[in-house]
Amino acid sequence: MTMKRLIPFLTIVAIAALMIAGPVAAKDYKSIKIATEGAYAPYNFKDAGGNLVGFEIDLAADLCKRMGIECKLVEQAWDGIIPSLVAGKYDAIMAGMSIKEKREKVISFSRDYCTTPILFTVLKTSPLAGFKTKLKEMTLDDVNADEKATLDEMRKAFEGKTVGVQVSTTHEDFMIKMMPKIAIKSYDKMDNMILDLIAGRIDIGLTSLSFLTPLMKKPEGEKLQLIGPSMTKGPFGRGVAVGIRKEDGKLRDMFTKAINEAIADGTISKLAVQWFGFDNSAKE
Repeated sequence: MTMKRLIPFLTIVAIAALMIAGPVAAKDYKSIKIATEGAYAPYNFKDAGGNLVGFEIDLAADLCKRMGIECKLVEQAWDGIIPSLVAGKYDAIMAGMSIKEKREKVISFSRDYCTTPILFTVLKTSPLAGFKTKLKEMTLDDVNADEKATLDEMRKAFEGKTVGVQVSTTHEDFMIKMMPKIAIKSYDKMDNMILDLIAGRIDIGLTSLSFLTPLMKKPEGEKLQLIGPSMTKGPFGRGVAVGIRKEDGKLRDMFTKAINEAIADGTISKLAVQWFGFDNSAKE
């Protein structure tokens, strides 16, 4: 068979094979798995019966109902949560995960559904318990002179101290980028960081106000004192959202549409007040 005849022959074979196989089916997303940490109250945690509960658990149920799909929640340790998504272990992440440029290189995100200030906390018996800064709030996208001065205040006050953070979080990123000379200790779970703070094994903890607000109402939380300014943006990301594989753009858009609806009708605001004690829901 000549080359001229071989090429059209192969083309015919290829077309026939496609006709037999049929078109590649697009994902319909009728049923998906959503990963959550199950150890970051009140975003997601376990109750006394071992059931997953929290703000994101209720929000996931609401969003899935709006999308008309069946959702199954699965637990996943934080430090492996993105690699396991990419590997196809589940289809989405709802685990208090902030949108960050570094993460966007690996996965995509829906629009944000909440945001929350980040603060330092110490024991009430700590010499730092009375530490105050000139600024009460800081947005760190573009640090101005007053914010730079406040960061310098904190760096000086925290010299020789150890700050606890959760591993692979925006809190850890902030310390590495903004306070590189301050010692940090990273934990697999935020609860373990708080336990070490109360036990005096670290001097300071860094975490979100949404985590701290309900904690402060518990016996262990009564031992803690918030210090310094509340901080948002910059190293802390652009709000908490659903993490999704890059190739699943349709699913990302479905989540974004459902989130927009839940913001518009006040559902996310109500869930935020219920679980966090204040409204940190994203706005339209």
